[in-house]
Amino acid sequence: MLTEEDLDAASLHRVASGVAGVYTHRAPGKETANEDAAVTLALDGDQGLIAIADGAGGFRAGEVASRLAIEALSEAARAAFAAGLPLRDAILTGIENANQNVLNLGIGAATTLVAVEIQARTIRTYHVGDSMALVVGQRGKIKLQTVSHSPVGYAVEAGVLDAAEALQHEERHLVSNFIGTADMRVEIGSTLELARRDTVVIASDGLFDNLHIPEIAELVRCGPIPVVMGNLVGTARQRMLAPDASMPSKPDDLTAIVYRLA
Repeated sequence: MLTEEDLDAASLHRVASGVAGVYTHRAPGKETANEDAAVTLALDGDQGLIAIADGAGGFRAGEVASRLAIEALSEAARAAFAAGLPLRDAILTGIENANQNVLNLGIGAATTLVAVEIQARTIRTYHVGDSMALVVGQRGKIKLQTVSHSPVGYAVEAGVLDAAEALQHEERHLVSNFIGTADMRVEIGSTLELARRDTVVIASDGLFDNLHIPEIAELVRCGPIPVVMGNLVGTARQRMLAPDASMPSKPDDLTAIVYRLA
């Protein structure tokens, strides 16, 4: 579990039947804490969980909200595994608990969350807000992409707004669904069986606000995970540090997990 961390490079973790590379770092020049949190959870040789929470900017105690979300999710998953209960139910319970825990702070804190349930070769996504999940095939095909809970995200999904234009949209920062709100809702994805060389990517918007989806797909589709992670986060942070009018650029906390079957 990583909370308020600033890693120099990605770390590798065995999760279920695969390996995950994890990176997290606060925005360049930021003096306050990294408001992202992440977890890789190996329950046994087949079951596991990866998740990222992104504390809402502009709200109080974003780093506390993201930590509470990851802690509640992890605790629920461990308890369910120990009791022999389904991981799917545990994830939903964990998210509900997280929402109540953040609400109980009583200070208006909020966070997004994206989680991936791993069952051997099969995955399922769960998300609240605009932290996203992708599955990319070896040739760069996007096999899965979650829809951000935001006006811009819905416009892209409906075909009203081009994905490239969305990165420059003035309302890109608006999010319509958070953990820490009375009307929080969870979007549950369909199950997907991973092919041998598929790559799962989950990340906070520090990645997706600085790279186009096709760029991410090209960077992660092949190569060892440490190299993939270095190229992915290196490119995103370079965009933050050296803005180019022709490319997206938004300084922000950046957290990403890349997962593949072993």
